[in-house]
Amino acid sequence: MKIKPIIIVSGEPYGVFLEIFFKTLNNKKIKTYKTPILIIASYDLLLKQMQKLKYSFKIKLIDDKFFNLNKLNNKNINLINVNFNCNKTFDKISSKSNHYIVQCFNLGLKLMKEHKGCALINGPISKKHFLKKKFPGITEYLASKTGHTGKEVMLIYNNNLSVSPLTTHLPLKNIFKKITIKRIIKQVITINKFYKKFLNKIPKIAITGLNPHCESIKDKNEEKKIINPAIKLLSKKKIKIFGPFAADTLFIEKNVKKFDVIIGMYHDQVLTPIKTLYEFKAINITLGLPFIRISPDHGPNNQMLGQNKSDPTSLQEALKFVNKIRVN
Repeated sequence: MKIKPIIIVSGEPYGVFLEIFFKTLNNKKIKTYKTPILIIASYDLLLKQMQKLKYSFKIKLIDDKFFNLNKLNNKNINLINVNFNCNKTFDKISSKSNHYIVQCFNLGLKLMKEHKGCALINGPISKKHFLKKKFPGITEYLASKTGHTGKEVMLIYNNNLSVSPLTTHLPLKNIFKKITIKRIIKQVITINKFYKKFLNKIPKIAITGLNPHCESIKDKNEEKKIINPAIKLLSKKKIKIFGPFAADTLFIEKNVKKFDVIIGMYHDQVLTPIKTLYEFKAINITLGLPFIRISPDHGPNNQMLGQNKSDPTSLQEALKFVNKIRVN
């Protein structure tokens, strides 16, 4: 059977992604993966950064319209070139890169729509310069680009424990307005389906409260009015859902071992503990799209650009995950 490649969109050109990509290709285990890797990036920029950082790979230029699956392997860099005017090998992040990033994403999405890739991995971008407040994050950007706005779910995945924020990149003052029974039900069902389909597992899902200790504060009682009714409805669907739990003790070791997924009400409520527990051994998966989309769980990290000190673990975990589930 011909194995479709993992499509990688390189993201912000002046982030550390190409560096961690080179480090990942240097990993002996990656070279043994049967699923080929195909990156969309600027040939000129990739070559300049590779030489500056003192890596050495053969680059195989691939035509996005005609590529032979049998000839793709991970001994070389399989590259689809997107032109980028890179006067400098390393530079500050600015909106000047936006056209290039859009072209890379458009090409990656086109290949996924044509069923030429098994999964899409993207390098991090700058929300400030690229999204410009049009979207809270890349999760919502890709949902819009694929016509799946409102279906997207962020899952920060680790083999031991995953987390999913009900709301993503929102100011705290706006969070309670977005917490609804309908939203909780959609998120839990999406996660449950994902685990069953790709991991052959019915997950045990815990859900946090919103208020400290899950207690009412004046007229605020989301636990009683929203979260508990949602849990009851989901339990009737034979989904293993538990809670609501106070977030301040949910992540202690004996509790973590009881669950596969913890859903929180807002971003930092669950992302802070998961990153504390697993650092770069977690990956960001977008559920609810027509394909599997993953990104390393870190930003472009421009301040470390060119230093060759960035940790490639999250990208390696992303590739490991795709090879584990073997989407084709």
